[in-house]
Amino acid sequence: MTRTMPAPFIFHPGQGIVQSKNNTLYALLASACLIVAAPAVANEGSHVLSLQLGPYVHHWDHDPDHKNTPGLIGLEYMAPSQWLAGASFLRNSFDQPTEYYYAGKRWDLDSISSNLYVKVTAGALLGYTGRYEDKIPFNHNGVAFAVIPALGYQVDRYSAQVALLGTAGVMFTFGIDLAKW
Repeated sequence: MTRTMPAPFIFHPGQGIVQSKNNTLYALLASACLIVAAPAVANEGSHVLSLQLGPYVHHWDHDPDHKNTPGLIGLEYMAPSQWLAGASFLRNSFDQPTEYYYAGKRWDLDSISSNLYVKVTAGALLGYTGRYEDKIPFNHNGVAFAVIPALGYQVDRYSAQVALLGTAGVMFTFGIDLAKW
């Protein structure tokens, strides 16, 4: 007799805690929790943990199925080398629960402004399924590879970004540095 393990529980914006059938997602979420638990004792430093919020997406093409309020919430860790890793939870343009697990790099544009930066992330985008599976490239069974460049502006602990979502549109995000050490 084969015994199956129950699926772990995952948070999805708008749905609360739901059961996930993908243990990889559970492992990634657990990793994000470990980042949150990292010791943050000083206000100055090179390691940064930030909270990201994405309230609005502007789509280039009007489609009545598009949702412009993704409700994105995410955590991002940036190392002293400005390499970063993060996880974001949102509702995609078609109101499906979606996750983005990524790594990337940030480059400060000090020659233009000490507050301006460019960031590029790449990773797994999960959630475009069913009749919307073809809406993003490289998608297979709801799992796609995504590359997202962004232009940002940071003052003290607060940041704002405009992220390019391929040929679909742009997302506006806001962040706050929760901890530096």
